[in-house]
Parts: sequence; structure tokens; C-alpha cells
Amino acid sequence: MASKLLAIRNIGYKPLSLLVKQIPIQPVPYNLKLLSTTPVVSVNFFNKLPADKLWKSVTSVSNAGAKKGRGKGAGRIRIRDLNRGQIIGVGKINMLWPGLSAPVIRGRELLKQQRLPDDPERIEKLIKLRDSMTKFRRLKLSPIERGWSGSRMPGRSIGPPDPVGEDEFTGFDTKVLQLRSLLIMKGSLGRTRNYQAMVVTGNGQGLAGFGFGRAKEAPAALRKAKNRAGQKLMHFEIYNGNTVFHDFYTAFGRTKIFVQMKNEGYGLNCHRAIREICRAIGIKDLRAKVEGSNNLQHIVKAFFIGLLQQRTHQQLAEEKKLHLVEYRAENERYPKVVASPSEVRTKEQIPQTETLDFNQYVMNDKVILRKKKFPRFYETMPHYDIYLKKYERYRNHEKIRLNLKMEYGEIKSFLTDKYPEEKTQDA
Repeated sequence: MASKLLAIRNIGYKPLSLLVKQIPIQPVPYNLKLLSTTPVVSVNFFNKLPADKLWKSVTSVSNAGAKKGRGKGAGRIRIRDLNRGQIIGVGKINMLWPGLSAPVIRGRELLKQQRLPDDPERIEKLIKLRDSMTKFRRLKLSPIERGWSGSRMPGRSIGPPDPVGEDEFTGFDTKVLQLRSLLIMKGSLGRTRNYQAMVVTGNGQGLAGFGFGRAKEAPAALRKAKNRAGQKLMHFEIYNGNTVFHDFYTAFGRTKIFVQMKNEGYGLNCHRAIREICRAIGIKDLRAKVEGSNNLQHIVKAFFIGLLQQRTHQQLAEEKKLHLVEYRAENERYPKVVASPSEVRTKEQIPQTETLDFNQYVMNDKVILRKKKFPRFYETMPHYDIYLKKYERYRNHEKIRLNLKMEYGEIKSFLTDKYPEEKTQDA
């Protein structure tokens, strides 16, 4: 809005009392040449800038202020559209404006400007509408779509990679493992913010891969990482369709991982990133212990290196030139030959210093760090010694029977060879 100010000159000689008191005075002849009208625009802070810039000044924080910890709650301030619910021609005073809020002619009657009865509910409705726009609503996801921590991206699914030409990634799913923002200082551009993403993709049938992506925006970084993971797929063999072939030790940097194979139904007892990788590959039962650094990228790389370095049972049998025999508790420790080499060594050809323990051989002589088990409170009491002496004859009785069947094929004692006539009948 612009207002015109009338600049009157040469009237300083008029007394102030004549201006204050409403006394009729004789008109003074003025020289119109000395009068001038100049348009002056009423400019202030609120009508100088548009609405989006005004809201930005309230909802944003400068880089210097953010470093000092200012404006932590500014992100929750929502921008309100003050024009929402407003009608042109309707204000605080309920007036009828022909041609603006009402037609000029209604029937044969020419409408005139007039005041209508007040509407007290109108202002209440506007206030209620504006308050509904200011409420901070968090993104609600279903329990299936949630990640590791609520609505954050790590742990969430972003679908299969984009098709390459005519090849489509049918049956693949991609999980976000890491999404972080990086601040890079450049001489020409100053401090710039980039996003780095790490994802893993797989079809759950032994085919999986991981990739990294970096971009100015988070969605672009996720898309780059997803497509790169689809271009770097690796195939892993799964033992019995549920676990790895053997225990193994792997490391990357200062991160060490001890992986153990488990029976069907055990589940995935491991780091959450390793759990997502196992689901992408199709491994269902596994235990993994992470030691050293918890760097997420090192954990992912170390686990993939360990999976690539694992050997099948046939490869292990060919390396040692010995039969690979498996004992399972559910089969009553009955020996089962899993793999046989093309050429088998005799007992005389095996040196005494060679490692024949299967777990020790596949773990490269590494041992998992286990916590010391302290004795139970009742083991230090005198009555516990009486209990042990009483049941000593039955100690490990069932295990001894099973071990004798495995080693000798029958139940025998250390006196059986000396007194053959005293052999016991297998019950």
C-alpha cells in the first residue's frame, strides 16, 4: 500500500494555537507552486520479503549457528499456509462487497455494500486449522517396513536393483546397511555435504553382493549403491540349504569375526549387519562373534571375505587326502562319511605334527575368546562334595556308552582285552 504525503511549505509562520484549537480562521492564500505531492511506499520487514523467505528465517539455522548447537528444535517448526481457509472479500468484519464476495446484481436488485451479522465461529475455525498444520507428525511405518531404529534408513528395504538392459533382478531385495552424511571442505566451494550409502542385495538363493554410493542427496546415493551392488554379485554355496560348510575365522583391518555353523532351527545369532547379509544370501542358521573394531564397513567386508574363502567338504577332503566324517547328536553320534578324496593316505603317511582336529584346521589355529565361567554358589558348599561322591558311578554314563560305540563298535571296558571272557552283552 502506498500513501501520499502532502508536503506543505512556508506555513511555519502560523501559530500552533491555531492548529490545535478548532477556531474558524480566515483562509490564507497559498502559492500552489510551492506545494508538491510525492508518493511514499510503506515498506517494512513483513512486506519486503515473500512468505517462503520469511518462514525460512524462522525454520532454518545458519551453518555457524548449527556448529554452536543452536536451533536444535527448529526442524520441528512446520511452515503454515496462512492463506488456507481465507476467502477473498471476507475478513474480521463481516461485510458484503458487491462484485467481490457477492454478485453485483441479484435478480432485479442491485446489491449495495452493507455489513452482515458477525460470525464468531469463523475465527475459531481458522485458528484450529492453523494449529493442525503446526503439529509435528513423525513418519509412521508398518512393523514390516521398519528398519533397525524406527523410521531411519539402515535396515529398511529399498527394492531390487534397476534393470540393466533386458536383464531384470527378479526375486532380489536390497537392504540398507549404512547411510551417513559427509562434510567435505573444498577451497572453491567451501564446506559441502554429501551422503554415503552402503547396501546389500540378494535373492536368498546364494547370490548376493554389496555396494557403496555417494551423492549430494540421500535418495541418489541409495540408488547408486543399489545398482552397484547388483553389478557385483557373488555366488555362495550353502550347506544343507541353511548354514555354512564349516566354522571359519576372518578379519579385515582390526575387525575379527569368528563364524560357527549351526543346526537347522538355531537361527541367526550375530551382528545385525551380518544378519541382513545372511538373509540376502539365504543362510538361516549361524552364529558369529565380532571382536575388535566395530567399523560397519569392515564387518561387511570381513564377512564376505570369510564366505568366499570357505571350502566345501569335498575340497577339504582333497586337501587332507582323508575321509571327512560327520557325527551328529540327533543321529546318536553315528559316523557318516560326508566326503572322500580320490586318493586316501594311510596311517603311516600322516606325520605326527599334522593337525587332524577338524575345527582347529578350518579355524587356522584360532580360538574364540570365551568368558571365564565362575562356579555356582552351591559348588563351594560341603554337601555338594557328598553329592558328587554319591553319583560318581553314574557320571557321564550315557555319553560313555555312545563314545564306546563310536570308537570300538561295542561297549567295552579297559579290562575287556585282558579278560575276553568277561565281555558284557550290549543291552
